[in-house]
Amino acid sequence: MKRKAILFTKPSVAEFCEVDLPEVADDLVLVKTEFSAISGGTEKANLLGLPNTPAGFPRWLGYSSCGRVVKVGEKVTRFKEGDRVLVYHGHHTNYNLHHEQEIFHVPYDNISSLDCSFVLIAAMGLGGLRKTRIELGESGMVFGMGILGVFALNFMKLSGALPVIAADLSEKRRALALENGADFALDPTSADFVDQVKRITDGTGVNAIVEVTGSSKAMRDALSCASKQARIALLGCTRVSDCSVDYYTQVHCPGVQLIGAHNFVRPKVDSYPYHWTNLDDCNAIMKMMSTGRIDCKKIITEVASPVDATKVYDRLINDPDFPTGIAFDWRNIE
Repeated sequence: MKRKAILFTKPSVAEFCEVDLPEVADDLVLVKTEFSAISGGTEKANLLGLPNTPAGFPRWLGYSSCGRVVKVGEKVTRFKEGDRVLVYHGHHTNYNLHHEQEIFHVPYDNISSLDCSFVLIAAMGLGGLRKTRIELGESGMVFGMGILGVFALNFMKLSGALPVIAADLSEKRRALALENGADFALDPTSADFVDQVKRITDGTGVNAIVEVTGSSKAMRDALSCASKQARIALLGCTRVSDCSVDYYTQVHCPGVQLIGAHNFVRPKVDSYPYHWTNLDDCNAIMKMMSTGRIDCKKIITEVASPVDATKVYDRLINDPDFPTGIAFDWRNIE
């Protein structure tokens, strides 16, 4: 049996292909994909073959998707045909075949499958924010208004941060940040960027920062904006170390904490304060979506056909204003 898929066949080239679909083994679940979300930063890094990405091509991305179970292996106990589910670390394909431990139920009927396809991406933003241990009334800041950053910004607002500051190079993304609840949206290339942040925070600097760009310079800027005893979660993957940091004056003396916030650094079974499992974060996010606390209409801006994958990924490489929230619609792909 065959399935359709989007593969990165060589650096800078994405193709809509046909690949083999293995048999459904006893411990696997076959899911017919409805939507798969693009995680722009991760996928661009892999498409370009940047340092600290897997070696070799082809590469197959698409770690956040939603669909319906069409078949389960004999040993699978938690899912049945027809269940609507999230697929964690699956692929951009019309059929995902995965272990049941990495498939999560969608318990709410009032959330669209398009919105659900972004839940696993959103969980990474939430996990990064949790690690800052932000408290009600503290100032908060997010560097980078890509898809993870916009979700982190929403969760920061819900956590009671005041003010909430966004930083991004793109004027369009700064406007998106304001639409999603930021009190201020700043251009980090402005000559007085750090001074602006200090004025906004009454001279103290920011208490909790989530750095999502993966840029070494952005991390240094975050340190310049930080208050004493600030916590900075490094959520973006800083794959290239091309910018020096004065650790003595920017980290050691002010007592700033730099916190690695890769999504794999999570408890596997039981959540505990500031460190929730992937499943618990996903369930919390779906509850927020179901009750209207998170409005994905302000985040998801485009839906594309997988057939147009080559054009979509060309835009990802070349367009500085590539859509923040974009997903592939697989419902008519057989």
